[in-house]
Amino acid sequence: MKPMMDQVSLVAAIKSCTRVRELRAIHAHMVRANLTQDTFLTSKLIESSAVTLPGHVSYAHRIFSSILHPNPFMWNTIIRGYSISDSPVTAITFYRDMSLCGISPNSYTFGFALKACCKLLRLFEGQELHSQIVKVGLDFETRVLNGLIKLYASCGCMEYARDVFDEMPEPDSASWSTMVSGYAQNGQAVEALELFREIQAEDVRSDVFTLASVAGVCSEFGALELGKWVHSYIDNKGIKIDLVLGTALMGMYSKCGSLDNALKVFEGIPERDVTAWSTMIAGYAVHGQGEKALQLFDAMKSSKTMPNSVTFTSVLSACSHSGLIEKGHQIFSTMWTEYKITPQIEHYGCMVDLFCRAGMVDHAHKFIQTMPIEPNVVLWRTLLGACKAHGYNDLADHISRKILKLDPTSPDNYVLVSNVYASLGRWSSVSQVRSLMKDKTPKKQHGWSSIEINFMVHKFIMGDESHPEREKIYGMLQQMATKLKLVGHVASTVDVLHDIDEEEKQYALGLHSERVAIAYGLLHTPNGLPIRIVKNLRVCRDCHEVIKLISEVYNREIIVRDRVRFHHFREGVCSCNDYW
Repeated sequence: MKPMMDQVSLVAAIKSCTRVRELRAIHAHMVRANLTQDTFLTSKLIESSAVTLPGHVSYAHRIFSSILHPNPFMWNTIIRGYSISDSPVTAITFYRDMSLCGISPNSYTFGFALKACCKLLRLFEGQELHSQIVKVGLDFETRVLNGLIKLYASCGCMEYARDVFDEMPEPDSASWSTMVSGYAQNGQAVEALELFREIQAEDVRSDVFTLASVAGVCSEFGALELGKWVHSYIDNKGIKIDLVLGTALMGMYSKCGSLDNALKVFEGIPERDVTAWSTMIAGYAVHGQGEKALQLFDAMKSSKTMPNSVTFTSVLSACSHSGLIEKGHQIFSTMWTEYKITPQIEHYGCMVDLFCRAGMVDHAHKFIQTMPIEPNVVLWRTLLGACKAHGYNDLADHISRKILKLDPTSPDNYVLVSNVYASLGRWSSVSQVRSLMKDKTPKKQHGWSSIEINFMVHKFIMGDESHPEREKIYGMLQQMATKLKLVGHVASTVDVLHDIDEEEKQYALGLHSERVAIAYGLLHTPNGLPIRIVKNLRVCRDCHEVIKLISEVYNREIIVRDRVRFHHFREGVCSCNDYW
């Protein structure tokens, strides 16, 4: 380095640094030339080490500490550096120190401090920042308000986020995007879709992350037509389908029951990463197409893409849903021997599920007992379900007590255990368990089913009488029941786990939410088009038999996505081959 460099040359040298060693050499030159108190040069030095060269914010901190009177740019830079580092809490500390030193924060300061709070999910500190923003009169700055929306959305406070959004004078595309993504991430699918419709009405251009979020929301409700419209919007606007958007669209089509469209998107991605491969494999898995999932897994390995932990979860799930016991066991063994991936609880869960679905209850029990990691309550619940299905009553009783001891606060556990006792006719035990549930747990999750008609999602619960077309729906339910009787259907009431008489049990089955949704679908979809239903719980045995018959009697394809997998009903047959 030359003995002396002017300011312009030093700034150029700092900007050209690609390694911290080069930056240190320039810093040393500045020390020798007595330039360390040159605020402009030192600001650039701090910016380079804190922001441009990630991972070196501690070096920027040391430089900052040597400055007698740091200017606002230096304060903002060090706060920014820590906000994107592994120690975002230090950004909040610097923000407070800045105020104590009498330096007034500006919109950049608040933006960086809010990013740190967002990363840490620090709602209280974020609300303090909100108060300061209002106090200094920056509550009209779009950049700052977007940071507040992101904070509240990340902390699950969508009402606060919506208040900020609604008060914005001119929300930009980032504001809309953050709100839609926030609703989607917080499970408020209806609100996300409503806001997306507003985006179209306002003619705001959606970015990739907004569209990926909307695709995810369509997945939740199985809203295929709306998902197709989103895909069409992407094509019409000339938006490039990158890995993020492509993977979201693949997941949407898979979860909406359209594997052909998912495969088209997959094949259109020129350079697929492990997430894209794993998503497509998972799609085949949930549709019970195990052989195709394994073929794709082989293609993935041939492409030199290394599978990861998520890939193996998808592949093992595919084996489980298709009854591929030997293949599943073989693939599980290769996780460590070939890929050095240590199996996690979800992989052991897939194996337990694989054995349980095949009726290998003793084998599954032994597998759980010899696992090298502690089995969780999910594995025991899977085994309990198999005990109930295959008549292992003594083992079921033992596991029931174990489950309630392991997790006494989950309503799902009490429901499962009480259902096991009900199937055995032990009504006094059912009463005891349900009494415990009332005392120790929140309310259990109610079953619902949804259907998309003309871009609108209609959601039904058992015996739903809230819908404005309830009379037509119940008329169709009666017609369905009559036609089913004519073809010889006799209700299987084994899954109606209440101490009531047989006639009441049959009536209760006829009002299950999936049947209500199918009745609505028969009323509002043209002959020849599939009826697509999403159910949040596992479909019961009688409903499964009934839907097979409905598909034959009404000559309709019916696609049902329950909590476990897809069922494609055609001409009286289900794609799961009654293996679910």
